[in-house]
Amino acid sequence: MNEKQKLLPELTKGFLKENPVLRLVLGTCPTLAISTSVTAGLGMGAAATIVLLFSNVAISALRKVIPDKVRIPAYITIIAGLVTVVQMLVKAFVPAIDAALGIYLPLITVNCIILGRADGYANTHGVAASAFDAIGMGVGFTAALTLMAIVREALGAGTFAGIHLFGTPVGILILPPGGFFIYGCMIALANKIEGGKAKKQKNPCMECMGCEGGACS
Repeated sequence: MNEKQKLLPELTKGFLKENPVLRLVLGTCPTLAISTSVTAGLGMGAAATIVLLFSNVAISALRKVIPDKVRIPAYITIIAGLVTVVQMLVKAFVPAIDAALGIYLPLITVNCIILGRADGYANTHGVAASAFDAIGMGVGFTAALTLMAIVREALGAGTFAGIHLFGTPVGILILPPGGFFIYGCMIALANKIEGGKAKKQKNPCMECMGCEGGACS
């Protein structure tokens, strides 16, 4: 088996089989909060994917240097630096996205998808595999977030990316109860397609003292 054949499963598993939102059930907080707008969903997905890619590569490259006792603080420091850079770029070039994401953009730092892939994958795999894993997980996160946003914005607000569609929306779908309902339906559909229950993922946030209040859910 050549290198490309080995890396391809690492790329595609995040699309559905191990989708971070629908199968691993990580990143629920930004998923529920941001999925009221397609524009915000795409922006969050793109920002998280960029941070995930560079953090996975950096942590994989440094995995033999970082002491195990301080790995979580070290990971958060690396991720926080990357998030700061991404936030500054977003503020400079797409301020509308920055306004739409609000506090959830800097909170990517403690997003359990990012920390989960750092501690559960990049910490034990090579740079190339970690990069492919990050891209696949980022695409899966973006796809799930955007699909959920399309349903909630179209049916709950009667718009698509801010464009008016119809005048009698189902308003509850844009509210938190509607978000949980759509999220549950999507998880059920993903599990039905995969023919099993949601997969379990080691959650480094349980070890992280900086996640009080569930910010990294």
